Amino acid sequence: MLYRDAARPLALVCGHYDTVTAMSLELIFAFILFAFVTSVTPGPNNMMLLASGVNFGVRRSVPHMLGISVGFMVLVMAVGLGLSQVFEQVPVLYTALRYLGAAYLLYLAWKIAGSGAPDADKAQKRPKPFTFIQAAAFQWVNPKAWVMAIGAITTYTPQENFVVNVVLIAALFALVNCPSVGLWTVAGSLLRRWLAEPRILRLFNIGMALLLVASLYPILADVHGKI
Repeated sequence: MLYRDAARPLALVCGHYDTVTAMSLELIFAFILFAFVTSVTPGPNNMMLLASGVNFGVRRSVPHMLGISVGFMVLVMAVGLGLSQVFEQVPVLYTALRYLGAAYLLYLAWKIAGSGAPDADKAQKRPKPFTFIQAAAFQWVNPKAWVMAIGAITTYTPQENFVVNVVLIAALFALVNCPSVGLWTVAGSLLRRWLAEPRILRLFNIGMALLLVASLYPILADVHGKI
């Protein structure tokens, strides 16, 4: 096989040909590019992190960022180790999950649109950034995350030494994903001083909510009919 032949020089050097992953360096670099592009382009996670950077700053958004990457890594491994086969056998489950995710995104958009500058008189009602667990769990209802995970497994994961390659793909995706989505948090944080006025911040949050809703259309259209 092509991947096996490409891995042969490394295998000969290491002396453990049978245990060497079937992924060539060219394939790994191609996958890293795929992971970066899909992670850094606009989507639900990035729209939420941009809003989080504006409203809470980078430091308070770090658990959100880490939760996205770790949660997505677990999702990729689950898809690679059999979940995609379950969806192939029972496609209605994937359809239900897709629309559940869309409904939850609409709820999040409504929450973002309703948030504004902190009010000292309503301290207990101030919005809070996503926790690590919330961000990790969100990946399971994030339509774009499912598209990315299925694409990674079906396109970039060789069948030889499949389990090892699934773990490698998931780990690489997490390593590339975290700094990529972090760029949106930093961008949001840099916008804070221009959005200090409550009215402007409220308009910004409404705009982010609308973009979050708009991000659903291409994602759902791309997923339609794939599973």
